[in-house]
Amino acid sequence: MPRRVSDVMTPAPQALPLDATLYEAARVMRDEGIGDVLVTYAGQLCGMVTDRDIVVRAVAESRDTSLTPLGEVCTAELCTLHPEDDTETAARLMIERSVRRLPVVDGGRRPVGIVSIGDLAVADGQRGPLPEISKAPPNN
Repeated sequence: MPRRVSDVMTPAPQALPLDATLYEAARVMRDEGIGDVLVTYAGQLCGMVTDRDIVVRAVAESRDTSLTPLGEVCTAELCTLHPEDDTETAARLMIERSVRRLPVVDGGRRPVGIVSIGDLAVADGQRGPLPEISKAPPNN
């Protein structure tokens, strides 16, 4: 399996600034057919918001999605990868952190890609880390 993250990542991930609203993030997710948006401050990665975050941390708490900034609900403590990391490292981190996607950043924390369980599964065919990652409990 050892391949570079840059070989399997989705390049140019969708990102919005920290002060963008949950409504804006939800529209990007809908329009792009994705489940996450990276959150940036001055072009540097500072968080991630997922469709589940919007539901659990905002809608279920009766927050106004057109007024609530991403900074209030995004996950700020992220585990990241670099393009030259190998896919085994990505799989290990997903298992250890119970996450389904990892942002890929350059040396200055500028987002350059994202790696998901699906990316790893496609890269490795029918075998590989997907079953073990999928058994990991969800990250709340």
